[in-house]
Amino acid sequence: MTNEKKFEWILRIGVAGEFLGHGVFAVLGKADWIKWTEQLTGFDTITATIFMTIVGIVDILLAILIIWKPIRPLLLWMAFWGFWTALVRPLVGLPIWDFIERFANWAAPLALYYFYKNKSQ
Repeated sequence: MTNEKKFEWILRIGVAGEFLGHGVFAVLGKADWIKWTEQLTGFDTITATIFMTIVGIVDILLAILIIWKPIRPLLLWMAFWGFWTALVRPLVGLPIWDFIERFANWAAPLALYYFYKNKSQ
């Protein structure tokens, strides 16, 4: 296996792991995330829980897709979503460091996007 292929698979596994982990937490109804969803959207608890379940299912599907067949536009979505979910922390009152700690949540899918973009040129 070439170094380029190793690099690609390290990024694919890292991105998939992040989205799988977040997806499972969302489907399981992680209490903080439901509370934050209520706080940021005005949803009631039931609606926030349903929303988080849907988000979790989408995250899990994206994790599987990254392993099976990465699609560049979806990697851009994952970078945006990773950035947004990291940014939620200071928006709900947590320290800015909770956002900074999660830079890999958006940087890894963005790096994989540019890897494929450069490869196709």
